[in-house]
Amino acid sequence: MPFMDRPDCYGITSPISEDLPEEGDLVQTRKLIEYLKANGVFEDDLELKHRAEVLKRLELFFKEWLQEVCVKMNIPETVKDKVGGKIFPFGSYHLGVHSKGADIDVLCVGPAFVERDEFFTSFAEKLRAHREVKDTQVIKEAFVPVIKLKFDGIEIDLVFARLPQKSVPQKLDLLKDEWLKDIDNQCARSFNGYRVTEQILRLVPNVYTFRMALRAIKLWAKRRNIYSNKLGFLGGVSWAILMARICQVYPNATAATLVIKFFKVYAMWEWPIPIRLRIVQDRMYNLPFWDPKFNPSDRYHLMPIITPAYPQYNTSFNVSASSLVIMTEEIDRGFAITEYIRDNKEDWSKLFEAADFFRKYKCSSLSSCIHGELHERPVAEACGPPKGTVFFPIVNY
Repeated sequence: MPFMDRPDCYGITSPISEDLPEEGDLVQTRKLIEYLKANGVFEDDLELKHRAEVLKRLELFFKEWLQEVCVKMNIPETVKDKVGGKIFPFGSYHLGVHSKGADIDVLCVGPAFVERDEFFTSFAEKLRAHREVKDTQVIKEAFVPVIKLKFDGIEIDLVFARLPQKSVPQKLDLLKDEWLKDIDNQCARSFNGYRVTEQILRLVPNVYTFRMALRAIKLWAKRRNIYSNKLGFLGGVSWAILMARICQVYPNATAATLVIKFFKVYAMWEWPIPIRLRIVQDRMYNLPFWDPKFNPSDRYHLMPIITPAYPQYNTSFNVSASSLVIMTEEIDRGFAITEYIRDNKEDWSKLFEAADFFRKYKCSSLSSCIHGELHERPVAEACGPPKGTVFFPIVNY
């Protein structure tokens, strides 16, 4: 973001501290980055370049398909020549925190006259016929329908949305809420993944430190076995929002300081006070909107972490009383360890020690954890929204 365009402050409150880093903060950050590198968190430049090239080829392939659809529908040449088409990566790849071998979530945006079924039939068939595409699966019954595939070795999840106009320009700001007016719910859900990811990036004061600190928190959550939305913990978007909020209130902090502050702030947080990065206004477009004042079901959410794009929703609706206790214990543990790290009495490896989940909670199997200590709700409900709740999910990253 250009300096002149930077806001005076980020988020819904003023910063807690605008202190500049001291030498000790820089040293701890170097140690943290060294640990992350040693544990294979980053892809090398060759792998990153390969991903970028695959996405370019995929977009050309998508545009080629849109041209074929125009011919099939006898669309006038003047419209066909300007139809365009564009793809938008989102999730962990767009945030810049994906790990080695991770898949890429991609939103494909087409014009209004292209039917959704056409994407999941003829485009899927075109993909299957491509020599570099393998393992194509169409999952239309999902809450957000998706095509899963491997393109030149890269796993990709494709979702589709129609722009409410006859063409898709190359320069397109999907953060404009007006795009969601009068569109169907399925398109709104598909748009939401990119809109949430892009808003997060625009709402942090320093993208580099945000990414580095979030990589550390993701590694910690995975090592401690609390990185799973389906099992009642938090998925990637929730952890991203939590870290983005810390970046907002400590705008000049290094990555190591952000990690330390992350545990300090959330060890003291009084849930269910929600975490939000900005105030989102309900545009009254007849889309589900998280608001406990008007939606009784929203009042029962235990750990609200709210998306920063319209229509806002709670990314952590699936957290139960027991999983909240587990996460609270883990955050408390992280707080104690990072205080020692801050004082140079412990190193980063202690924070990232793997948890023996089944021994700790004395579960004989994953099924017993889900049905017993880990969840009060049955699996079918745990993997989807509570009865009577309608929400807009984002692909879990």
